[in-house]
Amino acid sequence: MNNSVSNTARLLGAGLRALLVLTLVTGVLYPLVVTGVAQALFHDKANGSEVKADGRVVGSSLIGQAYNLPLKKGQETPEPDLKWFQGRPQNGLGTNSVNTQYKLILSGATNRSGDNEELVQWVKDAKAAVVKDNSTGAYKVKPSQVPADAVTSSGSGLDPNISPQYADIQVHRVAEKNGLSPDQVRKLVDEHTEGRTLGFMGEPRVNVLELNIALKELVAKS
Repeated sequence: MNNSVSNTARLLGAGLRALLVLTLVTGVLYPLVVTGVAQALFHDKANGSEVKADGRVVGSSLIGQAYNLPLKKGQETPEPDLKWFQGRPQNGLGTNSVNTQYKLILSGATNRSGDNEELVQWVKDAKAAVVKDNSTGAYKVKPSQVPADAVTSSGSGLDPNISPQYADIQVHRVAEKNGLSPDQVRKLVDEHTEGRTLGFMGEPRVNVLELNIALKELVAKS
């Protein structure tokens, strides 16, 4: 009887020691090492790829933002603020009650097939709006110039980038709205155009948030 109790106690003690060691290694030491390495070697990415302007965090380079005018009385859908470069449509996003000021907290695709009538109408309406919004007195956008990313949302609805083609057809409108020359604005686009990752992965892209921050700085200097 005493031997049985003694063996049970030894087993419990060994199990408890194993639990404590594993808890220390996997629950404390390992997370600390991973966090330390991430902060030392990948500080920016480990902290959410934050983008700062005027000394404060204004967003993440990984998450798209909307640049809209305040809602007018009785208006349900805000109008785009055309002095800024616009990102991709966000048709896949729902609404939330957690954060009503930053509705991009929710992500999602439209989940509609390519021949869905509602999706087809969205694309047609979006193309017409892109042509209308980006045409100025001196520059007219042709429907054939409108790239796919200007009229379709990404799989997540949070894509922070647009194609150089979409940025380019916005240049004249942004220049006119901000009292700048098209050459000044196009230079900004060129400076913020990234090539394919490692030269062969993905497509050339322009980060809208970073581009608009540079635009704000340029307007302030002008």
